[in-house]
Amino acid sequence: MGKKRVIKKTNEELIKERETVEGVITAEKEKQSGKRKHDRGKIYVQATYNNTMMTVTDEKGNVVTWMSAGSLGFSGPKKATPFAASKVAEAIAEKTQKTGPINVEVYVKGVGSGRDSAIRALASKGFQISLLKDITPIPHNGPRQKKPRRV
Repeated sequence: MGKKRVIKKTNEELIKERETVEGVITAEKEKQSGKRKHDRGKIYVQATYNNTMMTVTDEKGNVVTWMSAGSLGFSGPKKATPFAASKVAEAIAEKTQKTGPINVEVYVKGVGSGRDSAIRALASKGFQISLLKDITPIPHNGPRQKKPRRV
């Protein structure tokens, strides 16, 4: 077995290595904190009889932010009103003001009363809506019928 040599790096090599490591660390911090800029994204509006929920995602489907009428302080039957839905849209616009997205596709699900007012509020807050799609699930055959009555 021979002697092992210790290789010493020059100052220039050490500086280059430190810069690459620091660049990787800052990229990881940006990724973890979620403060990346998004140009395009999707907004999912779920309007039920009891609540209105909105989720903002990037193009890949990763959640950027979300909000519901209940999280804004509305309680009981007030959560399902068009006013609460517009307030949710305003809160979403305020949250995504710095990071984006601006160009969005809006997917609406549910039959609640907050559907239209949420979309109108999104459009008035500066979002450029490129697609508006209703993804409410519709039964093709309906539930199982009652058994015939025996008299």
